[in-house]
Amino acid sequence: MKAVSVKTQNGTGKLLKWLEGLYEKYNRREYVHPDPVELLYAYGDVRDREIAGIVAAALAYGRAALIIKSAGSVLDVLGPSPAASLSEMTDAELMRSLKGFRHRFTTGYDMAMLLSGIRKTLGRYETLEACFAEGLEKGRGSVTAGLSHLRNALCSWEDGKVNAALPDPGKGSACKRLYLFLKWMVRSDDVDPGGWKAVDPSRLLIPLDTHMFSMTREWGMTNRKSADIKTVQEVTRAFAALRPDDPLRYDFVLTRFGIRSDMDKGQLLKEGSFLLTGLQKPRDHLV
Repeated sequence: MKAVSVKTQNGTGKLLKWLEGLYEKYNRREYVHPDPVELLYAYGDVRDREIAGIVAAALAYGRAALIIKSAGSVLDVLGPSPAASLSEMTDAELMRSLKGFRHRFTTGYDMAMLLSGIRKTLGRYETLEACFAEGLEKGRGSVTAGLSHLRNALCSWEDGKVNAALPDPGKGSACKRLYLFLKWMVRSDDVDPGGWKAVDPSRLLIPLDTHMFSMTREWGMTNRKSADIKTVQEVTRAFAALRPDDPLRYDFVLTRFGIRSDMDKGQLLKEGSFLLTGLQKPRDHLV
């Protein structure tokens, strides 16, 4: 991806150069493990990949190794083509296949009903992307509206109950898991497999996990104390000021430093803080 010209006033150019260096060094498949995005690499067909992405995102809380194990066990039930398998499996078969499954607070029943919701959504829209795109259009281009529409299609049952496997982005929380799913499906580089065309990467919002939240607070990109949608928007604007075409470009490499034991998060924070002190009122320039 071609770099965007950024004004060097007040050291912003040096900050961007530093981030680009991290991207070139660490945005590689060899640094992915452990990360649930690795589960998506097995699927060449986008219809299969989006199903794998939703399953992995639904379970993307807790320890990374456990997330991969849990999501992998669900995907094993669906075989090499989740889309083809779901078109043939009944709710009863899904229940039997996932009996005994549990990932922290998520039960086999929750996952079976999510897969049932995926099957029904595919029956109506053909792809999950088409469902998202309908919500995007109704929400006048809001990715939050698009994700909320998709989530409601996947999780709403005929009796009026709602499956709790996925959060509702329309209720104001950070919704890290769904914004992470959208990042996987929209961005395309050595790490994010991509495949969706309904929205441009420039429109994405940051999947704000604890590592990114603590780093951006340390660097003054946000002063907010809670990780909610307002914080997500503020942090995204900070990175969009550096890369308006791709504000999530540095998300993977920066969060690696909080996840992998062989990478020095303390040094990362120190270097970033040093560069940011060269900016006058950092948040005024970055947000």
